[in-house]
Amino acid sequence: MFLLVDGYNIINAWSDLREISQTNFDNARTKLIEKLANYQGFKKVTVILVFDAYLVKGGSRSVVKQNGLSIVYTKEAETADNYIEKITKNMPKKYRVIVATSDALEQLIVMGYGAERMTPKELKEEIELTEKSISKKIINSRPVKNNLLMDNLDPEMQDFLENLRRQKGTNKI
Repeated sequence: MFLLVDGYNIINAWSDLREISQTNFDNARTKLIEKLANYQGFKKVTVILVFDAYLVKGGSRSVVKQNGLSIVYTKEAETADNYIEKITKNMPKKYRVIVATSDALEQLIVMGYGAERMTPKELKEEIELTEKSISKKIINSRPVKNNLLMDNLDPEMQDFLENLRRQKGTNKI
């Protein structure tokens, strides 16, 4: 399965990332990358995160691997939508492709190519469920702590019993 994500579209659609982006856009991008990398690793899907470089003069397309994620920066005069449409159109039909964007026209176009659509809200819910599953898996994989009586007593009683144990061989009890 492939998940194509319109990066700036998602950042602007999620209130927490939008808020971060108002002071530091790089931090919002990094936060999205981290969330998608965790999602990809846990769900075993291939995520392609696309950022628009439409207005970057002389910019050429680049693909960067970060945290196991493929991040595409489009070339000058190429929108994320254009890139996502090309990939979706040319993707072999044997693969399941999902496109995450709030752009209704983009959703219709990619669905015409056989892809599924996912709204930013649905993506956020999916990622939050995955984060909960990851947390649960971490908690469940922790070694079980011995459930000793001493661990459940207050310090005063622990001291009393420890002193009692040490005096056992001295017949002072």
